Amino acid sequence: MTINDAQRTQTEARIRAAIDRLLSGDIPPGGRCDIKTLAREARVSRAALYRTYLHLKVEFDQRMNRLRDNNHQPDPREAQITRLKDENVRLKARLSELTQQVGELKAGQTSAISQLAAQHEELLRLRHVSMSANFDRTCS
Repeated sequence: MTINDAQRTQTEARIRAAIDRLLSGDIPPGGRCDIKTLAREARVSRAALYRTYLHLKVEFDQRMNRLRDNNHQPDPREAQITRLKDENVRLKARLSELTQQVGELKAGQTSAISQLAAQHEELLRLRHVSMSANFDRTCS
């Protein structure tokens, strides 16, 4: 089936309008900011986008890449995924830091307990020596 110039112009206008809607963040329920949704929104097949309207598919990809390069994500779900991934990396780093701190604190605690135990033993020894000395003086 051959399309005439008027049909081609009309289809290109639908595709461009769908590109603008998707890239502005107007994502339909169940859709994404991708070629599949673009084709569905423009009411053309994906094959037609690749075959007949490849220049518009390329334009969509280029505009999408420019938005991403400027840290703008038109698809709120994709933006949320990116934000959550970044937060996950940050939280893993924080967990690693805290795990290291806990290890250091446990080592300090073990050292302090060892020192207290040694001091306690020394006090008991000194008490015993002192008591023995006192006993020897009272007995003599």
